[in-house]
Amino acid sequence: MPDPVAVGLNLGHDGGCAVVRGDAVVAIAEERLNRKRYSDGWHASLAYCLDSADLDLADVDIVVFSCVGPRLPAGFTGGLDRYGVKPSRIVSVDHHLSHAYSAFCLSGFDDALVVIADGSGNDHQTESYFLANSEALTRVGGNRAGRPRAGGVGAVYEAVTNWLGFDGQESGKTMALASFGDASAIGVPLFGVHGLQVEGRLSRTHDRGLSDFAKASGLDLGEPGNWHGPRARDLAAWVQHETEETLVELVATLMSTFQQRRVCFAGGVAMNCVANEVIRQRTGVQLFVPPAASDRGQALGNALFGMHQLTGRAPRMPLGGRDSFGRTYTSEEIHLALRRHPRAGRAHRYPMPGFTFRWESDPSIVAADMISEGRIIGWFEGGSELGARALGSRSILADPRRVDVRDQLNSRIKHREWFRPFAPAVTAADATAWFELEGESPYMLFAPNVRDSVRNQLSAVTHVDGSARVQTVDPDVHPAFHRLISRFGEITGLPVVLNTSFNDTEPIVESPADALATFCHTDLDALVIGNYVVEKTSA
Repeated sequence: MPDPVAVGLNLGHDGGCAVVRGDAVVAIAEERLNRKRYSDGWHASLAYCLDSADLDLADVDIVVFSCVGPRLPAGFTGGLDRYGVKPSRIVSVDHHLSHAYSAFCLSGFDDALVVIADGSGNDHQTESYFLANSEALTRVGGNRAGRPRAGGVGAVYEAVTNWLGFDGQESGKTMALASFGDASAIGVPLFGVHGLQVEGRLSRTHDRGLSDFAKASGLDLGEPGNWHGPRARDLAAWVQHETEETLVELVATLMSTFQQRRVCFAGGVAMNCVANEVIRQRTGVQLFVPPAASDRGQALGNALFGMHQLTGRAPRMPLGGRDSFGRTYTSEEIHLALRRHPRAGRAHRYPMPGFTFRWESDPSIVAADMISEGRIIGWFEGGSELGARALGSRSILADPRRVDVRDQLNSRIKHREWFRPFAPAVTAADATAWFELEGESPYMLFAPNVRDSVRNQLSAVTHVDGSARVQTVDPDVHPAFHRLISRFGEITGLPVVLNTSFNDTEPIVESPADALATFCHTDLDALVIGNYVVEKTSA
């Protein structure tokens, strides 16, 4: 009997698709295919996933939709009934419940408390709590009915992010800027925690809610939309500190109430790696945060919910350090892109400079040698990551010792704000020698301190507060990437490389043609793609 097949589709921002068949998963965000950041939609990703899994719609046993805001109407089919999918096979799932499935099913825990916190779910939900095991995920609490969405942790953080002039999906910028400010310079409480209830002090969402609060409290928050302003750093530090304190109190109370040390954390707030580190240090929790904790993980959560409906048990599919849910491209497909063949797709998006390419039996060694010489390279290997962080499949890599390399990355290649830090990727066995890290951090979702004695050797990846968004790299999970870092360590004595996402202002690259186009469009020095090493010619 064939394995059951579940498809998950997310209608909101960060739309996408996931297909689960037995123990096999393929998943991708729509933005990776249409090249529009935070894109909604699922049509291209559905075609991608079905093709990658060698399936037709007729093979699918259940399709699960989710959305943000108002719930989907009864009988919603997304138009799939026009393509032969029976409406009885199409269902919808609560936004927060989808997050809970994406966290618990990938954690490897037999049972756990699941905490969801984001800017918005369905019906003004911003916090939800579940007790989970293989039999059921049961909601045991969350924000009170009737409390405005503006009072949620994620909604308040989003409001400050908007005030600073960033998009609501760019809260990571606020987190980075916070390290340069002084939270006590504002000091007014933003939240109250009453038992298991979070009560934020804003009454309206976005920057208008923050404006109302500032007027009522007599606060000077500076000029709105100006993250360069003198007040902006303190404002970012204020919301970061208040968020950390609230989450620590909330998680500690939940752990005590439900007598559970294993906690899964998901939703957009869970992408705050600085807060995650504080939670882990101050509560003693055994904390799992999935790499696609934001709405990028909705489609996968939907599909996992669907598998539970089909089999009667919540799937247990521990990640084990991996987030590569995209398809793998063959050497032939890579070669077609390098030849600029029309079958490769997007290779002609930009006028291309001349380049040469060659085959290497072990490109990891070549890449490490290049990085040790101060070169900045694109690294493309295996299937793409589902989450927002590049973890060695679609990465830009550089020497972590050199501040000038960091500045070049920001100004010449990534074209992003100067205050945003870059992450170190370190061999798992060597992580504690360089970072004050307890346990693993394979998804860059914790931010421990860099050890004082080695900060001068890691100046390009040490943030102003002494922390680093660490990725620990296991040789069994990422063998080629681990060989690269190990080789760099042999050359330099430092088994750490700077790792950032392979993109400029677009979404992270997906295909070989995307990688080649971004390489040619930016000032990257080289591209390692599969077994090929690509370099620009002087002409």
